[in-house]
Amino acid sequence: MKLELVKCHGSGNDFFIIDEMSNQYELTDEKRAELARAFCDRSTDLGADGILYVLHSDQVDARMRVFNADGSEASMCGNGLRCVARYVCEKLSIEEATIETMKANLHVQNQPDIFEDIPTYLVEISPVSFELTDLPLHLEQESLVNGKIPTLSEELEFTALSVPNPHLVAIVEKEQIGSNLQKEISEYVNGTNELFPDGVNVSFVKPLKKGHIYVRTFERGVGFTNACGTAMSASSLVTCLNGINDKETPIEVYNNGGKVRCVVHEQEGKQSIDLIGNASYLYSCTVDVDVENPHTFTVQDSNEFVDEIMQYAKLQKHASEFLNESMNA
Repeated sequence: MKLELVKCHGSGNDFFIIDEMSNQYELTDEKRAELARAFCDRSTDLGADGILYVLHSDQVDARMRVFNADGSEASMCGNGLRCVARYVCEKLSIEEATIETMKANLHVQNQPDIFEDIPTYLVEISPVSFELTDLPLHLEQESLVNGKIPTLSEELEFTALSVPNPHLVAIVEKEQIGSNLQKEISEYVNGTNELFPDGVNVSFVKPLKKGHIYVRTFERGVGFTNACGTAMSASSLVTCLNGINDKETPIEVYNNGGKVRCVVHEQEGKQSIDLIGNASYLYSCTVDVDVENPHTFTVQDSNEFVDEIMQYAKLQKHASEFLNESMNA
C-alpha cells in the first residue's frame, strides 16, 4: 500500500498527517496503531511523536484521531489539532472549522501570525474537568487543586485536571526544572501504580513574569516532548487559578520547541482555553508499506517545506533567547 504523508509540527511536537477523508485506505484501529509504532520510530527514516488521522465526520467538517508513538490513542492533542486545523481549512478553502475529536467537537480558526510568516491557528481546548474520576486519579477525594500527593513528592503541590486528556500540573522553581524529579514522578505514574491506572501527562510550570510561563511536559505514551498543547493549556489555567496570570488575557507559553499563546475563559463556572500557535509543515512524502508488516517500509518522493522550516527556526531562536534571559534573571 502507498500512503501519502505530511510531516508537520506544533511547537516542535511533530506528527504525520494521514488523510483518510480523501483516500480510501480502509485502515482498522489495529492497523492505525501498528502504523504509529512503525512510522514514529525515530531509528527509521521517519520518526515522530504520533500520527494524526483525518477522517470524514457525519457531524462537522472533519474528524481527528490521534495515535501516539507507542500505538495508544489519545483523546485529544492540542498541537496536533492545530496542524489538522490548517490541513482541513486549506483543503476545504475555509478560514474556520469544527473538528470532531474523541470527547468533543472543537472550533478551530486561522489567526494572524504568532511570528512573522508562521501559519497560525487557534484551537478550542475543552471540556475541562477537575473531577478525579475523569482522569482517573485514585485518591479519597473528589478533586485535587494545589494539593500534595505524598507518594509522589513531599515538596510539590499538584493540580489534577482533564482537558480532556489527563494532566497533573505543578508550579515549580528553576532548580526543580533542572532536577530529575519530574522524570522520576512521570515514569512512576505512567508505569504500574495505584494512583493513575491509565497514566497521566505531567507538567512542571515555571512562571517567568506576568503573562509569561515556561512549561515542560512528560507526555503519557510518548515521554518528554518539545511541547504538549493540552498541557500548555492546562498549565495556563492552573496559573490563573493561582493568581499568577489572569483569565481573558493572553498568556505567552514558552516550551522547548518554541512558544504558543493561551487565553483562559470561564463562563457559568465552566472553563475553556484558546490555544494559539504554529501549524508548520516539514515535508510531504509517499510511503510504500505492507500494512501486515508495517515496520518494513520505504520512503519515496520526499519534498521539504524549506521556507516554513527556516521561518520556524527564527521563532525558536527568539523564544530560546527570551527563555534563557528570563530563567537567568
